[in-house]
Amino acid sequence: MQIGKDTAAIVTGGASGLGEATARRLAAHGAKVALFDMNAERGEKVAAEIGGLFCQVDVANEASVDAGLAKARAAHGIERILVNCAGIAPARKTISRDRTSGAIVAHDLGSFTKVLAVNLIGTFQMIAKCAAGMASLEPITADGGRGVIVSTASVAAEDGQVGQVAYSASKGGVVGMTLPVARDLAREGIRVMTIMPGLFYTPLFDTLSPEARQSLEAQVPFPSRLGKPDEYAKMVEHIIDNDMLNGFAIRLDGAIRMAPK
Repeated sequence: MQIGKDTAAIVTGGASGLGEATARRLAAHGAKVALFDMNAERGEKVAAEIGGLFCQVDVANEASVDAGLAKARAAHGIERILVNCAGIAPARKTISRDRTSGAIVAHDLGSFTKVLAVNLIGTFQMIAKCAAGMASLEPITADGGRGVIVSTASVAAEDGQVGQVAYSASKGGVVGMTLPVARDLAREGIRVMTIMPGLFYTPLFDTLSPEARQSLEAQVPFPSRLGKPDEYAKMVEHIIDNDMLNGFAIRLDGAIRMAPK
């Protein structure tokens, strides 16, 4: 499917990082991009710079998603492209010791549930609701294609590290639902893919010392550096363009396999 002029697209987590890079690349091809994010200040700024639309949306909240979709569709029409980049990544072990008392404490269910609500359930909610919209559109490819959905997992889905139990579970779920959702939507001409990024640069890395950053970069076999957000965006672009990519999760990681910690 070509990213044509005025193609409607939605990017969750579009105010920063991988989502922002994707939104910018889609807009550069003429797409009408709606950014779904919680960060209104940053989201409005990015949207203004790319000629897009910002919608303050919590992907884990159905009413918020419905309001965002209504706003985006009123401005741009029903989306043909959905890219799911929204996510959170708190770190906590399955059990840990209280630093003060030394007592063993179990991972609290509330924070575990929150990670799954945003990363997995939020991703599925966006997929299901956008797919329903896409299915109502006329095909635009010779094969009957109506739309493309790309979700973001992580190499942590396969190489989860210490403290990543909730994050890895959520991203493993995103990988696990890729094929069945693609099969569900095949008759509607909607393709579904997932990208599993490795170590990609985000503003979080600005808080690390040069030594810590160099240590992380050295873990990547080749190229031995952090991935660039636009390299993720290029993969999204290729998935949209290549109609045979469907029902699969692609590692984008420079051949890294994460150590336990």
